[in-house]
Amino acid sequence: SPMVTSSSQSHCSLCPVALGGIMQTLIHLLKCNIGTGLLGLPLAMKNAGLLVGPISLLAIGILTVHCMVILLNCAHHLSQRLQKTFVNYGEAMMYSLETCPNAWLRTHSVWGRYTVSFLLITTQLGFCSVYFMFMADNLQQMVEEAHMTSNNCQPRKILVLTPILDIRFYMLTILPFLVLLVFIQNLRMLSIFSTLANVTTLGSMALIFEYIIQIPDPSSLPLMASWKTFLLFFGTAIFTFEGVGTVLPLKNQMKHPQQFSFVLYLGMSVVIILYICLGTLGYMKFGSNTQASITLNLPNCWLYQSVKLMYSIGIFFTYALQFQVPAEIIIPFVISQVSESWTLFIDLSVRTALVCLTCVSAILIPRLDLVISFVGSVSSSALALIIPPLLELITFYAEDMSCVTITKDIIISILGLLGCVFGTYQALYELIQPINHSITNSTGVYA
Repeated sequence: SPMVTSSSQSHCSLCPVALGGIMQTLIHLLKCNIGTGLLGLPLAMKNAGLLVGPISLLAIGILTVHCMVILLNCAHHLSQRLQKTFVNYGEAMMYSLETCPNAWLRTHSVWGRYTVSFLLITTQLGFCSVYFMFMADNLQQMVEEAHMTSNNCQPRKILVLTPILDIRFYMLTILPFLVLLVFIQNLRMLSIFSTLANVTTLGSMALIFEYIIQIPDPSSLPLMASWKTFLLFFGTAIFTFEGVGTVLPLKNQMKHPQQFSFVLYLGMSVVIILYICLGTLGYMKFGSNTQASITLNLPNCWLYQSVKLMYSIGIFFTYALQFQVPAEIIIPFVISQVSESWTLFIDLSVRTALVCLTCVSAILIPRLDLVISFVGSVSSSALALIIPPLLELITFYAEDMSCVTITKDIIISILGLLGCVFGTYQALYELIQPINHSITNSTGVYA
């Protein structure tokens, strides 16, 4: 089946740079985890509180890394048991169910792979939808403030301007360019895009940190926020750890896969420290005025408008890499149903339809912060926290697991499930509330 091979591919595994050394793999791992979710962390800290936020983010980070290690161990164990060179996320789920004690699960093991494939498709298309909103938000702010942009980088005042053009107009403007971008399937070109995304993201991050490092007195900020907004924090936090599905392909592409544990711990330590620093410093800098993306808080001067432009260019090219995941799962399956003469037409049609789907979902719900929280709560939490511990229980159950390990896996899965259910509920609840432009609507333009 065409769906077998790609169920745990990731946008980073498709970056055609030949992985080999520790440094190359480390750079790929960092890139896989640093996306738009990172820029939403200051608002996540506002939703959790100045003390609770960093501690909770550290805890979620440690749990996520632990679940990555569980996934690697299970895949390694199953590949040895089945004498295969590589087992991806979906296959690991399917093969472990094939040998579990429950007869019903054994006969329906293929649904394990389908479930992981579905969650990967949902997550990646969710990321792409968030990218649409991020680019549109920043494009709107750059265009509509162009006449007021100066060389003087003063902090923003809280003045809400009525947008000249609706945010949806900017999304539709970006749409044809993204459709053309995803038509490019040449791996060398994708590699160039990947490098461009890296350079622009790195430059933007350096300038953002240079600005937020000058913090005012944070003593007025609450140490702990309400539990309702904390649920939104959970979704955003889990959304930012985008790289769970990438660890297996990255390990497989190393010359010495046994060194991957070192790369994983080093890379994820850097990622967690970066997340906590950006989230905490950003919230301390902007306080109650923190926006859905930290770029929307930056001063209205040419230097920081260039930061928005650079990060938006990076996100534009990263869209193509993220998009490869659902494309690699869906397109081979659809093409297998038609004659060879229709292959190219169907391929391009499916790509266009998927890009339009991400655009339509962004148009229907143009609330960047809430969509990040929703996608994180629904599918990212399942892939990152719920499934790996269950996978460990199923894979090693027959091999005398200790009570401590069993209890630990059950607790992590339950925590992930609670976060998924309540985080999803809270994000949906907030989405149906009337839009308050001055607080939660990410499409407001500020002077």
